[in-house]
Amino acid sequence: MEEQRSAALLEHFRELADPRIDRHKEHKLIDVLVIAICAILCGANDWVAVETFGKAKRAWFACFLELAHGIPSHDTFGRVFAVLSPESLQTCFLRWMQAVAQVTAGQVVAIDGKTLRRSYDRRSAKAAIHMVSAWATHNRVVLGQLKTEEKSNEITAIPELLKVLDVSGCIVTIDAMGCQKAIAQQIVEQEADYVLALKPNHATLYAAVVQQFQEARHTTSEARTLQSYETEEQQHGRGEIRRHWTLEMPPDLVQQEAWAQLRCLGMVESERHLKGAVTIEQRYYITSLPNDVKQFAHAVRTHWGIENCVHWVLDVAFREDDSRIRLGHGPENFAVLRHIALNLLRQDTSTKLGIHNKRLKAGWDDAYLATLVFGHPF
Repeated sequence: MEEQRSAALLEHFRELADPRIDRHKEHKLIDVLVIAICAILCGANDWVAVETFGKAKRAWFACFLELAHGIPSHDTFGRVFAVLSPESLQTCFLRWMQAVAQVTAGQVVAIDGKTLRRSYDRRSAKAAIHMVSAWATHNRVVLGQLKTEEKSNEITAIPELLKVLDVSGCIVTIDAMGCQKAIAQQIVEQEADYVLALKPNHATLYAAVVQQFQEARHTTSEARTLQSYETEEQQHGRGEIRRHWTLEMPPDLVQQEAWAQLRCLGMVESERHLKGAVTIEQRYYITSLPNDVKQFAHAVRTHWGIENCVHWVLDVAFREDDSRIRLGHGPENFAVLRHIALNLLRQDTSTKLGIHNKRLKAGWDDAYLATLVFGHPF
């Protein structure tokens, strides 16, 4: 990714259409965008911080930006990103990711949603926005994201996000909200496999799957084709045993023809030990994968990388849930800028620092910041 970073980041985003009226423009759109990305890389979490960073680093930015009228004010940043088309910014983001991050066959692509809690606006009755993101677990990058107005709209957002992603040869994992026949069909049509979490909202199918595993785990018949795999983990004073089972598709399972290429059923039992207390949770899945319990266990486990490596990091390191940016398209566009910054930080292997400390280092060290953005210092 290092060698392609300059052209990919700057050249791809130069294609953004500027929504502003010409006579009102004092700052080039690419200047506004690059300053914002660099500022967010270095710890800025709002437009005032972006302006402050830009002014502190004006001499550095002047090495490669025109800055005909200096550094934009925080109000200018806010107005520009409030009117900038999020669809256009998303398109540039996708082209950039396609240029720098090749998604390999067999990789797990996890899709999940996150609500930007402070993006609601009581005065205008504007609900908090909900972003659905796709996370490439091997590349450790966000491949794309799409806004919905409510969590329930993930059902319509997921197909739209999948349309713009190349997931051929991959394993797409989605939680119970995306366990829909049409989504399974679309994943198969895009030449990928799926692992979908199954919950009681699909009452008939869920009950049938639960029954299949109850019968299979209490019989010795070889015809059941039941596979099992167990892992154990100790971390932060908590122990967890995960027991995985997969069962080849039984010929008499209800509704199986309605699900595209449904080949296997999966079950995970998590036994957690914390401070003397023991809790057990069972989860069920349907998948187009063959009956390979270790492959299933890997897909299910790595799916949670989107929670730990994306959502949690955005909350803790980027303070996303504290963001009060609400004007126009500002919340959605700022979310995309965070994803750009997170991808750049994730792809850096020159230091073993965490995301928070990488942001600090980028703010202190111009050479390191240039390496993040361009692939080399200057």
